[in-house]
Amino acid sequence: MFLILVIALVPLLPSHALNVYVSVSASDRPATTASPFQPETLPANMVFALAPGVYADTAGTTPSAAEIIPNAISSSPVSSRELVEVVSRIPNVTSFTVYQQGETTVEQYWRGHQRNRAMNIKSASKTILSTLTALALQDGYIESIDDPIARYIPDYMRGLQPEAKQRIRVKHLLTMSSGLETTSFGNYGRWVVSRDWTRAALRGELEAEPGTRMQYSTGDTHILSAVLTEATGMSTRAYAETRLFRSMGIRVGGWDRSPEGYYFGGNNLALSPAALMAFGRLYLDGGVFNGEQLIPADWVQESMQPVFFGTSFNPRAHNYGYLWWNNTFGQDQTTAEVYFAWGFGGQYVFVIPSLEAVVVLTGNPDARGRGANGQIYRTMDAYIVPWLHQQFHSAER
Repeated sequence: MFLILVIALVPLLPSHALNVYVSVSASDRPATTASPFQPETLPANMVFALAPGVYADTAGTTPSAAEIIPNAISSSPVSSRELVEVVSRIPNVTSFTVYQQGETTVEQYWRGHQRNRAMNIKSASKTILSTLTALALQDGYIESIDDPIARYIPDYMRGLQPEAKQRIRVKHLLTMSSGLETTSFGNYGRWVVSRDWTRAALRGELEAEPGTRMQYSTGDTHILSAVLTEATGMSTRAYAETRLFRSMGIRVGGWDRSPEGYYFGGNNLALSPAALMAFGRLYLDGGVFNGEQLIPADWVQESMQPVFFGTSFNPRAHNYGYLWWNNTFGQDQTTAEVYFAWGFGGQYVFVIPSLEAVVVLTGNPDARGRGANGQIYRTMDAYIVPWLHQQFHSAER
């Protein structure tokens, strides 16, 4: 069996407001998605206003557990309540859920957020596209990830120069290695005011031979959304709902579309913490959900394995697979290999096979702050992963 953990981020509540419990009864609420015309705020540029008691990233160190909770994880067992106290110090945290070995052991929400309330998961949406690609392969809509994308979007590719652009394959979009100039970071504003995001991305400069270099770009995943739409004959949203979400009981709260009509490939999809938990469990359990094999087990393994190493734009130097990030978290003898989806504002789905676990972090998608990712990673290193080790090994005894 496996373990999953969900965290979501919003303004800090005082510790006396904490309430740890296993299950929540909550009604669905419609989600409000951010405008696609806001500047793209990717994880490296996150800026959070630190609340009282929150430790700034510039300090360079994580405070010991003893400074935050009575018992340090490294020396004494701690309770789930104490772990929630640690997590509550993350700026803008809105929810935190742990699923371990077949059951939810911690579930916590702040600032009015609920398990079934959808919110913008930002670039964590990209990992959903990886799953939709697996389904399109399984259904025969895409023959191979080695297919040139010109096979599926010929009108966009016809006459496109230089000729090397014709060598862009589906796999290159899955690994963000199209070689095209990025549409993210400083180029994002110019890209999203264009009349056709797919065409604008494809017309960017070819800066590297396709498949040779990973460069973060939402343009790549938006082209993938166009490929999926043309290959399946359905919109990306319709295909996701028909082939994935309905089988998992997931309701989409909202999903922006580009001016040319494709659903935004890799941003501004709204899902709830419960939906993200279900998605994490799907990968934790080898593509099986509620006893049904929704996606092939070999795709789960292949897609999560790194293709490019040390690629991310922060000191952590994450690896990258098929729209999945990868790194090692923990400390000393309590480390674990982690595969994760990642979106601005603290949206994370961490899958930890060795601990039979998944950790999902979600947060305020409109927050701005410098160093918040570092604090999340240090919390994973010093507290969450060691705590998961503690629970995992205590269950073995």
